[in-house]
Amino acid sequence: MRPSECIGGSEAGRPVEVEQAVPPMGCNGVRPEIQLTLRSTALNRVCSIFSQILSLVPRTLFEEAVREHNAERHARGFPSRVQFVAMLFCQLGHAQSLREITGGLAACEGRLRHLGVAAPPKRSTLSYANQHRPWELYRTVFYQLLSRCQAEAAGFQRKFRFKHKLLSLDSTVIPLCLSMFDWAQYKRAKGAVKLHLVLDHDGYLPSYAVLTEGKTADIKAAQTMTFATGTMLVFDRGYADYSWWLQLTRQGVHFVTRLKDNAEYSIIEPRAAPAGIVRDEVIVLAKQAALGAEAHLRRIEIWLEDKQDTIVFLTNNMKLAASTIAAIYKERWQIELFFKALKQSLKVKTFIGTTENAVQTQIWTALIAMLLIKYLQMKSTFPWSLSNLVALLRQQLFVYRNLFVWLNDPFQAPPALAGLHDAQLELAFG
Repeated sequence: MRPSECIGGSEAGRPVEVEQAVPPMGCNGVRPEIQLTLRSTALNRVCSIFSQILSLVPRTLFEEAVREHNAERHARGFPSRVQFVAMLFCQLGHAQSLREITGGLAACEGRLRHLGVAAPPKRSTLSYANQHRPWELYRTVFYQLLSRCQAEAAGFQRKFRFKHKLLSLDSTVIPLCLSMFDWAQYKRAKGAVKLHLVLDHDGYLPSYAVLTEGKTADIKAAQTMTFATGTMLVFDRGYADYSWWLQLTRQGVHFVTRLKDNAEYSIIEPRAAPAGIVRDEVIVLAKQAALGAEAHLRRIEIWLEDKQDTIVFLTNNMKLAASTIAAIYKERWQIELFFKALKQSLKVKTFIGTTENAVQTQIWTALIAMLLIKYLQMKSTFPWSLSNLVALLRQQLFVYRNLFVWLNDPFQAPPALAGLHDAQLELAFG
């Protein structure tokens, strides 16, 4: 790709038309002569960083999703792409309200053309679109982008040597004001929604998400999910359902979880326990004793030196070492870190709309933004932390720099324009 080209295609890919820079007047009313041509080798013509990020979501695939969900059935001059640009600006720019979104875009009106936006949206128009445009459009865009991110993550070295996917399953509650979000009743005087998430440990990408009422049990959401044969699934004690565990075993899905203290079981076979392992034994739960070998599970008890206590794991995998099972469950902490990053770095704790459709739209655009950030983090050679990358992107959204050059060397100044940045203005008195 030539330096003068913008990353991506269509309207976002047009090079910037650079005009002759006009220097300020000197004290004697004469402007210094500065020669600047469009063919200057010091000038790399690229579109804004925000435009280059948007180009990672191909317009053709986005328009296919729009047609699939008939998202512009009643649209009158307000394309779904403009709504997407505004909501992604809300997430990456950390805008706190509809006024900040529309005002922030309007203040950058000279740069909107490279985003494929003819004019900044009005507050009422964006609010109406968030209330009525189908949120399923953004779920489809999320899965389109996920396949691209997973392909990029496949090139990185994996932490464990087994070839199948390692997935973590968990949920997080997002509190809401019941008086404003009356459809999201959680407790008598509180409102909330619950985000159920599956995290792919190849790149730590969210691979599946569903938003339910806050009082929906974790296991109820998990029972609707399907996992590929051979998958290694990790979850906590909130998913203690013996029938579901047996179903996973019959589907060829391996799991690692914690065993509750009051669980009743019988020991079938003790196994040799290496150093650091208190017990490693094959058991069968009391309620499944009549099912035979298919209900056999493996109970592993490990001593924690720092806490001076034991911790008990349960798995249906009979081949992996006990220390590997413990390491797999420890890796489950990554989904907790993901929820923390999602809530701290993006806008999912407060909402710019009060209807269920608006909340769904905002959460799915937040997940899309997280995928984009993860993709940029994987493509970069600079050791970014996710929070630092989000913070610096927020400051650079409408800066005209090559995105991937900046990602690899974020603290390098852009190339100086010959005759402009190094020009010395003459002072004249009298």
